[in-house]
Amino acid sequence: MGLVVQKYGGSSVADAEGIKRVAKRIVEAKQNGNQVVAVVSAMGDTTDELIDLAEQVSPMPAGRELDMLLTAGERISMALLAMAIKKLGHEAQSFTGSQAGVITDSVHNKARIIDVTPGRIKTSVDEGNIAIVAGFQGVSQDTKDITTLGRGGSDTTAVALAAALDADVCEIYTDVDGVFTADPRVVKKARKIDWISFEDMLELAASGSKVLLHRCVEYARRYNIPIHVRSSFSGLQGTWVSSEPKQGAKQVEQALISGVAHDTSEAKVTVVGVPDKPGEAASIFRAIADAEINIDMVVQNVSAASTGLTDISFTLPKTEGRKAIDALEKNKPGIGFDSLRYDDQIGKISLVGAGMKTNPGVTADFFTALSDAGVNIELISTSEIRISVVTRADDVPEAVRAVHSAFGLDSDSDEAVVYGGTGR
Repeated sequence: MGLVVQKYGGSSVADAEGIKRVAKRIVEAKQNGNQVVAVVSAMGDTTDELIDLAEQVSPMPAGRELDMLLTAGERISMALLAMAIKKLGHEAQSFTGSQAGVITDSVHNKARIIDVTPGRIKTSVDEGNIAIVAGFQGVSQDTKDITTLGRGGSDTTAVALAAALDADVCEIYTDVDGVFTADPRVVKKARKIDWISFEDMLELAASGSKVLLHRCVEYARRYNIPIHVRSSFSGLQGTWVSSEPKQGAKQVEQALISGVAHDTSEAKVTVVGVPDKPGEAASIFRAIADAEINIDMVVQNVSAASTGLTDISFTLPKTEGRKAIDALEKNKPGIGFDSLRYDDQIGKISLVGAGMKTNPGVTADFFTALSDAGVNIELISTSEIRISVVTRADDVPEAVRAVHSAFGLDSDSDEAVVYGGTGR
């Protein structure tokens, strides 16, 4: 008997019919001889609606109380799904994140998992039950307060439980048939990938691919938990994400390029007129780090000989933009820069593939494709298996399609199917 952890996103459990469909799929896995643990997100857009409601009551809701509110969405999903499974003649028990043993740090709204003690879950499945766990949430080790894990939290919950339970596989069910060479909402001829390595998937996720979040893949790689990304709306095989290819899967590691990712959720901050001397960049990014803001790309211009001043630009999530500006303004006397520029109308396009580090023509082809599409580049960042550029947000769709076609990634078969929702 194997143990399978399944995760269902908000679009999969968006309504009563969706919950019934998910219940049938879970029961099928149980009837196939598996022990099953299912992790669920809130129904449809429930989380966004709760955030909107909170902001109507208070423009700056307290983090602790916001977490208490948001976790209600997953509790609704888990209870309804357990009811639907019982209606099909199987026993199911629902658990909140804290009941499931998901222990986090004390940071509200974006807590990190520090331990999982799934004793109650293991006991439940050993007794023959199907365990339903509310994703996206846990309990603080120090304060014992309820916490939420931030964007992609349910994916991370599922992988963390799979690791703690020593599961055979973690199945992530969403509204597309797997991981594609580009977002099928933007590139209709995107091709489904049969297998992709943890490393390539990490780069795609970090570059904006929404089907899996970066820290979910990072957790799976650390504990070597195979992930199977599938659609809850079809019975098709999806994409395996693992350290080694699954038998029968096409080995994407032999391909030059794995895919093209894009992200329009970032903004750019430029610190203008920074004295070009040791320690200035450190002061800037220390102020950003102290504000608990994660940054992505960083570029420093060559200083002007006449002034001895330079400009430093970096990208960060739009949601952290105001906080970053405030942190830098607060530290302006110590840093000594002239001014700040903020731009939230940018987009990032990334080309990912392990094969590019041994092929000198990739970079030239990438920039030629962007040039032919009339796309202007503002920032460039590279790694061994990724090239990323920042452009105008309006240019992103055309840029993604141009690069995807230039590297021969377009599918010759039917267009990729998006069953609904946002890809989460």
